[in-house]
Amino acid sequence: MSPTEDLAARKTEIRKAAHAARKAQEDKDTISRQITDRILQLPEYRQAKCVMWYVDVRDEARTRHALPDAIASDKKTVIPFCVDGELELFHLESMEELELGMYKILEPAESLRHVAEKRVDVSELDLILVPGVGFDDRGGRTGHGKGYYDKLLENARADTPLVALAFECQMFDEIPMQDHDIYMDKVITEDRVIEGRGRNG
Repeated sequence: MSPTEDLAARKTEIRKAAHAARKAQEDKDTISRQITDRILQLPEYRQAKCVMWYVDVRDEARTRHALPDAIASDKKTVIPFCVDGELELFHLESMEELELGMYKILEPAESLRHVAEKRVDVSELDLILVPGVGFDDRGGRTGHGKGYYDKLLENARADTPLVALAFECQMFDEIPMQDHDIYMDKVITEDRVIEGRGRNG
């Protein structure tokens, strides 16, 4: 097995373990609120004028309870949605603008996606909140392996903090990372705020 194949196999094992742990996590709603409450206290959040949230799917740390307050705040709230393997950005101004998409995922309504003033460029983002499958204490992250977020994060401004949300059960001793993989600046769990290496580490 080549080093690349070995790394891919290790990532697959971590993804499996993380998915199982995340699925088994009890009381996801309460724990997710603890995580998002920590997010709101971060200096990076308080200083940001334009924040990219994500709309939780399946067993991810939940965010949809926090989105109405984010929308009502003085910050511009942005969410990503997937088009042909790329993440596009949408200015969310009401939960009514979301509808169930193909995979039963809440996404911006089809009718609004091409409205010019709803489109957001990645360079506008002052803070990016990132989901993921598994993380480590260095800010190492693995997603589902499709690379959607990697492409987006590569194009973010160098000074935009990348902050991941995770249940403590998604934390591992070490996530195998390659040169192109991107470290988080912080990982927020229900128990702690972890300082990661970030892109400049």
